[in-house]
Amino acid sequence: MVQVSRRTVTFLPPPGAQALIGDFTDWEKNPLPLSGPVTLEFPEGAYVEYAFLDARGHPFPDPDNPERADNPWWTYPRAVRLPGHRFEAPPEPRKEPKVARHRLGERRYYVAETGASPKATLVAQDGVAFYRTAGLHKVARALEEAGEIPPVRLVFVEPIDRNQEYRFSERYEEELHRVLAEVEGFYGSLGDLVLVGASLGGLFSLWQAWRHPDRFPKVLALSPALKAHPGGTDAYRDQEWLLEQYAKAQVLPRIYLEVGLLEWLLAPARRFAALLADRKVPHAYRERASGHNWVTWKQGLAPGLRYLLGEA
Repeated sequence: MVQVSRRTVTFLPPPGAQALIGDFTDWEKNPLPLSGPVTLEFPEGAYVEYAFLDARGHPFPDPDNPERADNPWWTYPRAVRLPGHRFEAPPEPRKEPKVARHRLGERRYYVAETGASPKATLVAQDGVAFYRTAGLHKVARALEEAGEIPPVRLVFVEPIDRNQEYRFSERYEEELHRVLAEVEGFYGSLGDLVLVGASLGGLFSLWQAWRHPDRFPKVLALSPALKAHPGGTDAYRDQEWLLEQYAKAQVLPRIYLEVGLLEWLLAPARRFAALLADRKVPHAYRERASGHNWVTWKQGLAPGLRYLLGEA
């Protein structure tokens, strides 16, 4: 159970709860031990996801909170909204684009088009989540219907081992390029390529744009896991290696970058945005009063697409 005021939430532990976790603890990385109610302060209007840990360290949901988080990977997070919270709902299309399923070896990917003669191709990592949870194809169609962006093709690429593949994997890089070549063979010219990714998918997208700036000139990065280093394994403590590469690069992409105020990646995102500003790189940067979750990321799709594909 939770008690909510303007800037605070009091978490009342249910029977068996030994610790509290959420966006504000980096989830299981820094659990808060519980001996009774815990009151935490958050930004006004915040959206907060949380859960409890039992004596074995296993997460479980708050049995007294029916609001389930919109999470494609975990079933246990629950959500609470502070007074003044405003969800920036993505636009809905009059007609949803059809999505075609494909497979290249073991790799699954999905393709949709918002209209005839697409002028750009959006390439999304964590494809199923961006398709089913975030509805990226529906957002793109709604913006195209409103005349805010041109018709686009969307390629949703599903990982097999995202933790390994998105951490600077040249093997996965080669396979992604084979997927794009197959899409071009089936559907025609890719046009302007825009990489889309959240968390580790955002890291991989920014890495690819750095390695192939002529091919990938635009990136929509949501809470990118910038605490990462080739050969590293800890997305919370690794060196911010990609920041160093962007500081030295001759050509950099146009970037739309968002992050949540409650997540551990806030400071790395701020440093990355500051670097882009110092280097006069065209970019847009936004922080939301929420955390590392799909409610945060869904809100960034429409403004990101408008910035990257809309008229200047």
